[in-house]
Amino acid sequence: MSTLPPQIETGERARLFPVLSETSKEGRTTSVFLSCLANVKEYGSALLASLGQRVGARAQIEVYTEVGFGKKAGEKTLRPDGLIVLKVGSRRWSALIEAKVGNNELSADQIENYIALAQANGIDAVVTISNAFTATPSHHPLPIKTKAKSKVQLYHWSWMYLLTEADLLISNNDVEDGDQSYILSELARFLTHPSAGVKGFDAMPKSWGDLAQMIRNGGAVTANSSDAQEVVGAWHQEVRDLSLILSRQVGVEVVNKLPRALVANAAARVKADLATLCETQSLYAMLVVPDAAAPVDVCVDMRGRSVTVSARLQAPADKKTTKARLNWLLKQLQKSEDNDLQLRLHWPGRGPHTQHSLAELRDDVSLAEAGKEGAQVSAIEICAVRALGARFAQSKNFIKDLEQIVPNFYLQVLQHLRSWQPPAPKMREGRTDASGVTPSALAEDLEEDRSTDNERGE
Repeated sequence: MSTLPPQIETGERARLFPVLSETSKEGRTTSVFLSCLANVKEYGSALLASLGQRVGARAQIEVYTEVGFGKKAGEKTLRPDGLIVLKVGSRRWSALIEAKVGNNELSADQIENYIALAQANGIDAVVTISNAFTATPSHHPLPIKTKAKSKVQLYHWSWMYLLTEADLLISNNDVEDGDQSYILSELARFLTHPSAGVKGFDAMPKSWGDLAQMIRNGGAVTANSSDAQEVVGAWHQEVRDLSLILSRQVGVEVVNKLPRALVANAAARVKADLATLCETQSLYAMLVVPDAAAPVDVCVDMRGRSVTVSARLQAPADKKTTKARLNWLLKQLQKSEDNDLQLRLHWPGRGPHTQHSLAELRDDVSLAEAGKEGAQVSAIEICAVRALGARFAQSKNFIKDLEQIVPNFYLQVLQHLRSWQPPAPKMREGRTDASGVTPSALAEDLEEDRSTDNERGE
């Protein structure tokens, strides 16, 4: 039976069935979650791996709630919601937990105090949990100031991320132990109940409508606009929620692909997307579904009040004509019921793309060759373009529409597609038998080739 870590004065083991008052919603939810993290092997391994911690067969995970530290006279009383301790042989890693549920929001001052507390007590990390979303656990929804000498790492999990990880393990039967699988399914059931206070991202901020109206009136977006900064931050949360929604729908983890320089730098990502918004009046995201033929590209055009979802495939190089290359794609889209899809055809060189609707090309594929006789299409982009009109500027309706449009594109298009692969090389004539490639046989072939070249005068 484990005891409290030496630097912890008070605390309770996290319980699957906590005995807490009805008003302690955060304490109850945190205790149930931490207990499952420690007792469902695959779940704990997956979550701690997202924090860079490998959980092997010899690892032990201990979890506590309502932990208290000793304090000196005049110090504030700090009581984090939880503590995770990972032991692997003589190595020890630990993290403080601060959780918020429902509409409760994290406090930057409180988190900075917890980072200082962790630093003073030899704790490696602080992990916050709330209904806010971040692209990766290493990003944080709040701008947190830490001392330069602090070695404490700061991470963030959204409750929907924790629910999604549980759902994927359950759906794919990845939990080996039957009892642990049952416990994890009960956690998922608990987190989906309204009383747990877990929710997705369901509305853009008020600044969304103000910014959309300003752009519609011909105004320019500037990098120092507080509305634009707030919209970009909200967009990042929605993209993360959208990737989690799609993950639960397809049963594998869908990720938002970021440039390498932005993966570990949330501030740089905001700056980059803010610059793009100023330049193009648009917001972008790329969602990667494992084993899908192409990433899902999402473009929100604030000037045009539209959403475009697309996927781009290289045309099959073994097909010699544009008509044959398009038929290869149209055959894959036979089950798609969306005749409004647009096909953008990209050609060699720097010339512009051409565009036709799926319905048009289904009726007459030769339309694609008009004005491009003798050229072969090099890439095909399948696009769903949706004009939202007045709903675009409405904070909740925009999110509702986006979360219908993107999954529907996957349903109608991407799940049916396969990328082109070069065919396997064929055996060369005269070399189908191993005796045809012995050293002596190769020498005979070389001599025969030389004689042929001499006869030709080459």
